[in-house]
Amino acid sequence: MRLIQNMTTIAECAAPEYPAHNRVMKIAVVGGSGVGKTALVVRFLTRRFIGDYERNAGNLYSREVQVDGEQVTIQVQDTPGAEMTDNGVSLPDHVSCSIQWADAVVLVYSVTDRRSFDQIQQLHQLVTRTGGANVPPVILLANKADLVHLRRVDSQQGPLLAGTLGCSFYEVSASEDYSQVHGAFHRLCGQLAKQPPPASSSSNNSVGATTEKRRSPLIPRPKSPNMQDLKRRFKQALSAKVRTVTSV
Repeated sequence: MRLIQNMTTIAECAAPEYPAHNRVMKIAVVGGSGVGKTALVVRFLTRRFIGDYERNAGNLYSREVQVDGEQVTIQVQDTPGAEMTDNGVSLPDHVSCSIQWADAVVLVYSVTDRRSFDQIQQLHQLVTRTGGANVPPVILLANKADLVHLRRVDSQQGPLLAGTLGCSFYEVSASEDYSQVHGAFHRLCGQLAKQPPPASSSSNNSVGATTEKRRSPLIPRPKSPNMQDLKRRFKQALSAKVRTVTSV
């Protein structure tokens, strides 16, 4: 899969504009707070890692890519973190809507956070219930594999859980290895590419009605990430590394 040009953000998800020939693949990234969902999305789409992010308010990212020779538009919905309560997993309402909207779901936990791992089974149940008869493809992503000294989830537990849930598993480090992150999303996009396009794309008369029906539960104006701020933080991170090397 080859990334094309620069990443863009969608400020109006109710009326996005794409080239007429482009197929759109929609991916929702779901998991606990602080597991690195935003870092994974930005790493996949820009190859960059920025270690400092504001609390995610639900950003929607878009980029044109090549998947198996076909030019498509990938939308990635980054979602606010799930929290554990006495009654189970607590999710903002629009996270469920994002799952309903998505063609595929990436469930994320951090190997340094046992609670985020314990949430996964309930999150998968939510995906299954929300999808109904059309459950989207799901992959399980374990992040922060580089933090060996902070690991709280054994490396064998992720594959075992994925086997129980019937989904693919990947253990990655968003901070240290772009190829791992890219590989996981690449395979998911390849899986989507093998599926028939949504019925709405085959008829101009049905596009508006079908698309509007799926989009209507979503927040009409998701907060767009400030790309200038992301670039500034990335430059600051690079400068910090340079200063460290110089001081040594």
